[in-house]
Amino acid sequence: MSLRLNSLDLPKPPAETRVVVAMSGGVDSSVVAVQLASEGYDVVGVTLQLYDHAEATHRKGACCAGQDIQDARRVAEHLGIPHYVLDYESRFRDAVIDAFAASYAAGETPVPCIECNRTVKFRDLLAVARDLGADALATGHYIETRQLADGRRAMFRPADQSRDQSYFLYATTQDQLDFLRFPLGRLTKAETREIARGAGIAVADKPDSQDICFVPQGRYDAIVEKLRPEAARPGDIVHLDGRVLGRHQGVHLYTIGQRRGLGLATGEPLHVIRLDAAANRVMVGPRSALSASRLALRDFNWLGDGVPDAWGQSGFEAMVRVRSTRKPCPALLHWRGGRVEVEISGGEEGIAPGQACVVYGHEASGARVFGGGTIDRVLSAEGETCVPAPAGPAGRPAETSTTEHMS
Repeated sequence: MSLRLNSLDLPKPPAETRVVVAMSGGVDSSVVAVQLASEGYDVVGVTLQLYDHAEATHRKGACCAGQDIQDARRVAEHLGIPHYVLDYESRFRDAVIDAFAASYAAGETPVPCIECNRTVKFRDLLAVARDLGADALATGHYIETRQLADGRRAMFRPADQSRDQSYFLYATTQDQLDFLRFPLGRLTKAETREIARGAGIAVADKPDSQDICFVPQGRYDAIVEKLRPEAARPGDIVHLDGRVLGRHQGVHLYTIGQRRGLGLATGEPLHVIRLDAAANRVMVGPRSALSASRLALRDFNWLGDGVPDAWGQSGFEAMVRVRSTRKPCPALLHWRGGRVEVEISGGEEGIAPGQACVVYGHEASGARVFGGGTIDRVLSAEGETCVPAPAGPAGRPAETSTTEHMS
């Protein structure tokens, strides 16, 4: 006789199921702890200190440092659950901050929240949870997972699409996904806050963190210049037709698609088309040069059935999203020479190296997330490197999740 599964799809009574909850000090992860504790699970709260505590203590929008650590501790005390703070500053700096600076110096637009989830949270923290004898690690991300017939867990877009964090979680491996639980996947943010108010926890109305957690006052360029001073080398701003139009103070100060702040008086609207870090050039041109429909991915993570090299000549039909703020659009994926290439139906104007391309079964709530990869470069019709398309609004910095960063 098989054992009845609990609400986390585990074959144990809640009282015999230990769950580590990643508590950032925000309302989302706090409600996860509230829910699991009220259901009788053996809950242990863990908060990661990811960067300088003193610097972030009084800064609004900070995450995983300062006031947030104190808020997480108070919620744990309110619930009567054990709570631990782990100093992960060194790991976070090596895995996330250094990679962030290197990506910008290479002319890319990185998404640090993805790297943080991929490494520090879902690799290192998951290992700690297992060392603590946990049966699962639960977070406050808005995503849903379900168990498939073969026992694996699959990832799906949440009920509240306005809070969908699948773009930042696509790199979760199958092993990690099988151990992770996301109790907020079927809730809206309003419902989450209502649960918090009902539980009487002080963070019920705490604002979401909006900025990159380790970038003071949004000055990402200062971080890049400190860690990669070579990025601040002056160079030429060059038109696609070969004309040198001006000078720049570092390729990291520009974003693909940027139009404002170029400092050029040419009488024609120009956009940043390509960042050539090797030649230290910012390439500009008309908006017509921004469209792209083919791209190559690196570090591809597949969460679907079978393996990509079994797609064959016909490829894999899916929906893809090249920015977290865009809707998924139809595309065809091919496995060629050990990498994934994507053909986007109709093209996109939001493609930039360093961003993510996430793959879905369809575009609505409940769509399965098949994984994705980092955009390595845009391809021409012949498969050679072409110019990247815009990364979004002028001067927009690295993309971040707009809810709790640790969730």
